[in-house]
Amino acid sequence: MKMKTPISFLGGLTAEQFLSEYWQKKPLLVRGAFPDVGPHADLAVLSALAQRDDVESRLIESRAGRWFVESGPLRPSRLARLPESDWTLLVQNVNHHLPHIADLLWQFDFLPYARIDDLMISYAPPGGTVGPHFDSYDVFLLQVGGRKRWQIGSPDNQRLQEGAPIKVLDSFTALDTWELAHGDMLYLPPKLSHYGVALDAGMTYSVGFRAPTVQEMATQFLVHLQDSICLDGMYADPGLRPVDAPARIGDDMVEQVAAMLERIHWDRDTVADFLGRYLSEPKPHVFYEGPDAALDFDAFADAVVEQGVRLDLKSQILFTDDAVYANGERLETGAEDAARWQQFGNARHLAGAAVSDGMLDALYEGYEAGYWQLGESRPAAD
Repeated sequence: MKMKTPISFLGGLTAEQFLSEYWQKKPLLVRGAFPDVGPHADLAVLSALAQRDDVESRLIESRAGRWFVESGPLRPSRLARLPESDWTLLVQNVNHHLPHIADLLWQFDFLPYARIDDLMISYAPPGGTVGPHFDSYDVFLLQVGGRKRWQIGSPDNQRLQEGAPIKVLDSFTALDTWELAHGDMLYLPPKLSHYGVALDAGMTYSVGFRAPTVQEMATQFLVHLQDSICLDGMYADPGLRPVDAPARIGDDMVEQVAAMLERIHWDRDTVADFLGRYLSEPKPHVFYEGPDAALDFDAFADAVVEQGVRLDLKSQILFTDDAVYANGERLETGAEDAARWQQFGNARHLAGAAVSDGMLDALYEGYEAGYWQLGESRPAAD
């Protein structure tokens, strides 16, 4: 059983032990967690990504005690004149663009995909830092190349510098200090203050987790409801009488509208449907492209049975007991194929032998949209 199998990059802890002893409770340092991460996403790789308009990136510099932030896309000339120290280049969702980085991210599959956000990579020369800060979400910090000093402070330290362009703490006192070398990984729970400074040039691979605020989820849930609510009738006041204060909103109007709004209701199924769409929805900058020369349906049906399908690096499939969701959409799937779609979502690929005739219509629509491609092998880096 996966929960009881020791995981090497958790220092030999099982998923069950990690979740019960460390998750959202206390830090965990693992030496040599990932000694081999494949080709390094180094400065050259990150600089190329940071120049693209479909990639989220930031450049953070510290000069004379002040912080400076630039958002991508960044011009090559800007990157070329960076100093030898005291800056950090951060690129979000590198897993969307480099297959071996995606493979690294999905090794954290003992955690729900609905909680996994992305794998961000930062590059920093000596002295590079984003300052003392805290994150509102869980994060695994993997050192790749070079060394980095991490200082850990109090979870109660949340006072930010006023006027700073980044969320940096007003003061910081270190309670623990760890130096991470290549392959070492540090897990930090939410709200724990920390301060990382590069000792040598190198990268930090950050596996971050989604932690929406209650306000954000409530707002998006109301947006979801507006697409599904269908209330009959309209406002009417056949018994209206003359008024002497026409600018006043009358009590009768308030009562009538209050009664109308009480007809809005939702249940557990409504919430589950909202979460399936909301949590699988791509970020605004993410776009999909179908194949340049798409196969027709019959040719696709033959090819998918022979080759299988794999999710695009930017795609996400989530499911409940009753429905399957891909990239913010609820798929038209039959109950008889539920286990196959769930297998596709869990493994992010599906062998041809597992594809049924009942899946082909939905699979073809997703293929044309670019949500997944033929074949179980990973694509080359873009």
